[in-house]
Amino acid sequence: MTRYTSATDSDRRAMLDAIGVGSIDELFAEIPADLRLGRPLDLPPGLSETECFDHLASLAERNAHADTELCFLGAGMYDHYVPAIVDAITQRSEFLTPYTPYQPEVSQGGLQVMFEFQTAISELCALPVANASLYEGPSSVASAAYLAIGATGRRRLVVSRGLHPHSRETLVTYARGFGAEVVEVGLEGGLTDAAELSAALDADTAAVFVQNPNFLGAVEDLEALAGAAKDAGALTVAAVDALTLGVLRPPGECGVEIAVGEGQPLGGRLDFGGPSFGFFCATQEHLRRMPGRIAGETVDADGRRGFVLALQTREQHIRREKATHNICTSQALNALGGVIYLAWLGKRGVVELGELLAQRTAYARQRLAQVDGVELLHEAPVVREFAIRVDAPVEALLDRCAADGIAAGYGLGREYPEFGDGLLVAITERRSRADIDRLADALERAIAAANGAFVAHSETKAPSAEVRA
Repeated sequence: MTRYTSATDSDRRAMLDAIGVGSIDELFAEIPADLRLGRPLDLPPGLSETECFDHLASLAERNAHADTELCFLGAGMYDHYVPAIVDAITQRSEFLTPYTPYQPEVSQGGLQVMFEFQTAISELCALPVANASLYEGPSSVASAAYLAIGATGRRRLVVSRGLHPHSRETLVTYARGFGAEVVEVGLEGGLTDAAELSAALDADTAAVFVQNPNFLGAVEDLEALAGAAKDAGALTVAAVDALTLGVLRPPGECGVEIAVGEGQPLGGRLDFGGPSFGFFCATQEHLRRMPGRIAGETVDADGRRGFVLALQTREQHIRREKATHNICTSQALNALGGVIYLAWLGKRGVVELGELLAQRTAYARQRLAQVDGVELLHEAPVVREFAIRVDAPVEALLDRCAADGIAAGYGLGREYPEFGDGLLVAITERRSRADIDRLADALERAIAAANGAFVAHSETKAPSAEVRA
């Protein structure tokens, strides 16, 4: 029997005899009868391999993706260029197929990758310690809550409404298990309402959660928000966009004790939603409470440089149910792609990419604001993403733009009812000035059509020279 051949009746009989069971139904006897289907599955006739391939290919062709559409989607996942070197290295078998490096003597390559990744994230965030990655951004936020509760002995979590909605949802879910209370603070002018946040802080507040830039693209005053949290004896957790840290002050320089984030922009494609990875770094005092794996540098008996997994006593492969975290919540292969991407960019490249994003986003923001029926949702500074209001039903507008081959942005009303007319637009280095002009023209036509007007010709209006990319 091969993996392409089904088990025969005699194969099944031999297996049942080997385990001492009379029939397959006996294997499911513990499942109540009313939960069982009680009939064969309603499946179509089988296909040959070539027929199956053609059918799946036809289904795949129905998907639109960033290589077939002009993509201005963001909201945490971004259409960046992924250099060929990322695939060339991550697809090598020694990185693609190994298991968790429990045996350092045979896992030096993987452990070194983890160590280099931690170093890069630590330098980006200006915080001394980082782990070797987690599942993704939202679970990293929730893990930070667990750390904060343990470090402070408090159980109140104050959360900015500017934090990614998925992170807020994850935090609420985890908080039930932590026995913690989540208090949400609103936005004012696109930014976390500082007065409301200060009023929400009390003696039982474990941590303040903010995002920078926040979900609306606005650059927060991290130092002021962290200062308010510190005055209340609470920690500050900042979810940050790694690719903006070439132009923004890193969280560690703003008084933030814990920085987390979504790693997809670092060498990851959109891939219809994943996979990605999360990063997590903190001040030295929180080293032993941090989640996930940490690779450490050491020397062997001959004085040669080597790498090991450090602080393993908190992990489930040693302490089982007493563990504080599951070591398998790392996306090591994706994190490898992240550190390759950062090495490809280099320190200067991170800065230059951040500057390019800021310039093109400034052009896009001013260009779209000139379209009839569009206005800025807020005036706060932005780097790679911004929010606008549109004088048309957002979903209908998005459908019209999609018909023109443009994914125009993310409808804010899905997560923010107060911004039902809001659209979040993201810019990456793959979006040229001509692409942005095309988006502006498509939005103008879509808004006019939605309002019963007709635009025969839209003349490109060039913003001032200082915001041209």
